[in-house]
Amino acid sequence: MTSGRARLIALMLACPILWPAAASGQALMADLSSDLVAITTGFTGTKLVLFGATDGPGDIVVVVRGPQRDIVVRRKSHVAGMWINTRRLTFAVVPSYYALFTSRSLDEIVPPRAQRLEHFGTGNLRLEPVQRRSPEETAQFRQALVDEQRRRGLFAEGEGKVQFLDARLFRADIPFPADVPIGSYLVEVYLIRDRIVVAGLQRPFQIQQVGVDAAVNEFADRQALLYGIIAVLGAGVAGWLAALPFRNA
Repeated sequence: MTSGRARLIALMLACPILWPAAASGQALMADLSSDLVAITTGFTGTKLVLFGATDGPGDIVVVVRGPQRDIVVRRKSHVAGMWINTRRLTFAVVPSYYALFTSRSLDEIVPPRAQRLEHFGTGNLRLEPVQRRSPEETAQFRQALVDEQRRRGLFAEGEGKVQFLDARLFRADIPFPADVPIGSYLVEVYLIRDRIVVAGLQRPFQIQQVGVDAAVNEFADRQALLYGIIAVLGAGVAGWLAALPFRNA
């Protein structure tokens, strides 16, 4: 028995979500290795493991969405020998993290109309501009947003990233970069047969700061003025201490 399959069986035995579902013959079941990603000092990124099972052959699509926020995209132009921001466009309610993983090529298992309906893939995300721009310019800014999120590891797509351990058991690794935004996340899992979505489920999880970093951030939010004063005083003391060796020289 492979280690991946052994971990899935162990998870099913331990998890009240998976095991009763398997016994009752549900078409699809899945759960995460953890419902919390803890960000501590020195966090360099991590991953969650999604384990699942089906009641028979089929394809799997996994979608992960992070908290929504407005994102400003800026365009630089060469003016008077310098590169400066000359144009900007704000997109509303953009997922701060988005990932799509499939067991095969998405086009092979889901028709284009269903991809648009379910918002499968970055090309089908609802990225609504706040300001009015021409369709051509909006498309350029939209592509720039997607490219930047991909570069940072916050938008990810991968066919074949959902791996079947046998005919029914599957797993997928969900990666998160070091600067992943904190907040509430949602994993959506879909079972596809004959290019039709036959079952789906959702699993929420949290990405949160813990420990000293969380305490500092909470203090900064609740006591912004006092935090600012302390930060300025701390910078002044650090500068004074750094200058002491030169004064004694």
